[in-house]
Amino acid sequence: MKAVIAEKPSVAREIAALLGATEKNEGYFEGGGYQVTWALGHLVALGMPEDYGITGFRQESLPILPDPFVLTVRKVRKNKSYEPDTGALKQLKVIDRVIKSCDSIIVATDAGREGELIFRLIYQYLQCTKPFERLWISSLTEKAIKQGFESLKPGSDFDGLYLAGQARSRADWLVGINASQALTIAAGSGIYSLGRVQTPTLALICKRYQENKNFSVQKYWQVQCLHRKEFIDFKSLSVTKWDDVRKAEEVLKAVTRTGIATVGKLDHKTVTEQPPLLFDLTGLQKEANKSLGFSAEETLNIAQTLYENKFITYPRTGSRYISDDLWPEIPLLVRALEEKPSLKEAVKKVSWGHFNKRIVNDVKVTDHHALLVTGKVPVELPAKENAIYDMIAFRLLEAVGQACQKEITDATLQVLHYDFMIKGCQIVEAGWRSIKGSFTDEENGPMEQLPELHVGDELKVGRAGVLEKKTKPPMLYTEASLLSAMENAGREIENDEERKALQGIGIGTPATRAAIIEALFTREYILREKKSLIPTDKGLQVYHWIKDKKIADVAMTAGWELILSKIESNEVDAQIFEKDMGTYAGIITRELLALTATMQKQPDLLCPKCQKEHLLFRDKVVKCSNESCNWIQFRNICGIVLTISDVENLVAKGKTGLIKGMKSKAGKKFDAYIVLNNKGETSFEFPSIKGK
Repeated sequence: MKAVIAEKPSVAREIAALLGATEKNEGYFEGGGYQVTWALGHLVALGMPEDYGITGFRQESLPILPDPFVLTVRKVRKNKSYEPDTGALKQLKVIDRVIKSCDSIIVATDAGREGELIFRLIYQYLQCTKPFERLWISSLTEKAIKQGFESLKPGSDFDGLYLAGQARSRADWLVGINASQALTIAAGSGIYSLGRVQTPTLALICKRYQENKNFSVQKYWQVQCLHRKEFIDFKSLSVTKWDDVRKAEEVLKAVTRTGIATVGKLDHKTVTEQPPLLFDLTGLQKEANKSLGFSAEETLNIAQTLYENKFITYPRTGSRYISDDLWPEIPLLVRALEEKPSLKEAVKKVSWGHFNKRIVNDVKVTDHHALLVTGKVPVELPAKENAIYDMIAFRLLEAVGQACQKEITDATLQVLHYDFMIKGCQIVEAGWRSIKGSFTDEENGPMEQLPELHVGDELKVGRAGVLEKKTKPPMLYTEASLLSAMENAGREIENDEERKALQGIGIGTPATRAAIIEALFTREYILREKKSLIPTDKGLQVYHWIKDKKIADVAMTAGWELILSKIESNEVDAQIFEKDMGTYAGIITRELLALTATMQKQPDLLCPKCQKEHLLFRDKVVKCSNESCNWIQFRNICGIVLTISDVENLVAKGKTGLIKGMKSKAGKKFDAYIVLNNKGETSFEFPSIKGK
């Protein structure tokens, strides 16, 4: 009898059906010489501080450096403490019984770092010593599962993957537990969460937000002219940008008076635009965020559902390529897409017999190949699942298409002694762009079609005008651009040697970045404003405290990802990395505890109601330190969090400064002062009409 351990019940059900394990029992299937059970994600986790006898947040306990680490059953929060998850306990007992009744184990958890860690922690917790083999598949189709069982791999082949997962898990524990406790102790009030990847990601968002808000917008003016030749209208724009509108208007008068523009320079070039590569998970999340407004977490969940329903291959991939042995299947997958009405016309545009093989690269295929559809094409899907499926399918059709050939024209016109520029684009061969009929340049938008031009041609100046423009601040992060920043964190490093060493290395992994972003929302460090990610006052406060500390260092975090990938390939000893992380945990703990003196300086204010006791500042409220006096002021007022300065003005002067951007229950924005009466009650005072 062999035990098969999957990651989820749905996957176990598919495998069991294929193996003939049709007898359903409590927590497992049996039959055909197999018992198939499942893990329900991370059933076993690293113990919390209380599992080492450390309760509460005490400075003398830090840093906490477990040796050895303790494993516990997954815990859930209950009544302000953590208790073992009853569902996890129950399923662990099932797995234990299944393993004990079998001779060997087949590991069928998700084929990746986290899937490997899920099994190994269970194996270690149950003190199992039985031999195990690995099922390594990239899709849940019947064909893929059968091929996987025909070519099971020795469990030891994946020791590097397990050690990298274990090292990542322990590093996150050492940094997260120690840094969070140290910052909370230093702050003196409230609970703060820091993390190995979470905190550098917050730093990216806050830094960009401050750059955007502190940007000094400058106005400038350009002159635009309209021309017409061969029944084609096109525009030219002055090369010079004037910072004085009067100068631009003077030029406009001179240009209008002259009325003739002469072609001075002309540059034609043919540009070959290769088709896009296939999606990896991060690429899919970025595209879904830009095109559909989906969050990274939402896209991952939808993709996981499509995978479990056998419509796409394994989504948690970091590769955009496929291996050579998969290439013969691509025409079959493309042909199968004809069955789906939304893709039928696109499939007709594919150049059969001339597929572009650019997506094939054995060296660049990591644990899994790029995202692909499977031979099972959905007949009907919920709207969001359908949108993601079509996105993956269209990308496959584009990726095997031919290059797009463009004729780019750059011309300079002269009017008097002023230069005007025009840029045009002519599609010579649509290639892959014909699949969706998209001919928009991502950076410049749609470019104008120009008539045939020659140096010395004279063109009439039609309508002309002055355009007022503004310099643009750095764009606030969206989830799409944040994922790019996380993926390419190495590019942001100023040191040339470090940047070269970390080229192509990001922070987090494709499988974890969505969860990291969601954690920032859960901690109330960031919020969404339309598509933009905005730090909350709490997030900005944390950033202010840690921005120059090691825990916010993006370069260091990217460096760790590089080391983890080397542990995975058995190039680096995991024990050395864990020892270094323990040292680092000690350093950041001391750095954060040293903030105590500056962080706990709060204004000394008397309670406005009892006029006897002092006020206590907390994350969400300010309240009287006397429990019998029930004065309390919530800090979140209509979507805006009151700063310490706001509270100080309210209590000391009876009125805050003008607070802008508050939202009514109807969702309308308004500006108002918050005023305090002699009974300690607050109300609004509006700038134009005074009243409550």
